[in-house]
Amino acid sequence: MSIRPVKRLIKSKPTLEGAGVHLRRAFGFGNTSDFDPFLLLDDFRNDVPADYLAGFPWHPHRGIETITYVLAGTVDHGDSMGNRGSIASGDVQWMTAGSGIIHQEMPRGDQAGRMHGFQLWANLPAALKMTPPRYQGIEAADIPVVTDDDGTQVRLVCGTFWGKTGPVDGVATDPIYIDVSVPPGLRKTLPIETTRHAFAYVFAGSGKFCNASGPLEVPTEPVSWADTNPPAAAENRSLVLFDRGDEVMVQAGDDGIRFLLVSGKPLQEPVAWYGPIVMNTQEQLQQAFGELEKGTFLKSGQKK
Repeated sequence: MSIRPVKRLIKSKPTLEGAGVHLRRAFGFGNTSDFDPFLLLDDFRNDVPADYLAGFPWHPHRGIETITYVLAGTVDHGDSMGNRGSIASGDVQWMTAGSGIIHQEMPRGDQAGRMHGFQLWANLPAALKMTPPRYQGIEAADIPVVTDDDGTQVRLVCGTFWGKTGPVDGVATDPIYIDVSVPPGLRKTLPIETTRHAFAYVFAGSGKFCNASGPLEVPTEPVSWADTNPPAAAENRSLVLFDRGDEVMVQAGDDGIRFLLVSGKPLQEPVAWYGPIVMNTQEQLQQAFGELEKGTFLKSGQKK
């Protein structure tokens, strides 16, 4: 077994999105080849309602899937397929935009005004860019929670992990999306297939993602970290991009650590991307925006 080295440690950056929502972007809208098939990860954690209530009014998507995972508060949503509802604490909305969808997402805080959640964008392969839109709404109670003997807990949103399979199905890039909590001071190893790209995003506590197979470029630490101090401390709102290997190792800090661990099979296809639409060529991109202007963007009998 080989521990995945830490390729990069990234602090998420404050960003303004939608109609004026203050959030933090872990990655996106740059060169995302290291994250392929994933395109973007936003952390929309906020306890000031004025910073998020403007929300994300009606906007289009094509060629991608958006995965919204809410931990506190609710997100009211609607789309051109006629879906309406709220994503509540612990719920997941997995939307396959495919050939095109127009939707809105309006965050609503809890009783204390807190809003917390994540949105991940996953690319669709060229053969499925124009697939009919699909919507999967998963309630918190339907997401399996697996607790290991050492107290490590995993909420399994998508994929198969530790012998359990998450409720989201039929996703082209076969992602694994889990919410991991590791108790204070514990060192834990988690399996990830070598062929996948993988990253972790820390959102509570802190820890060190450890490289036992070679020295880190930054910071420089001895290879024998297990006998001294592990490298690559990852604090709250830090993203850890892993290199190749078949497992990741984390050393939880004094308050434990909680993080998303996401992996997927890279598509290795060209990306033509502008805003909420991701295609393979500039011609396809221009066609999509041309259809928006002409009112022919929505397929499959959708109406907005």
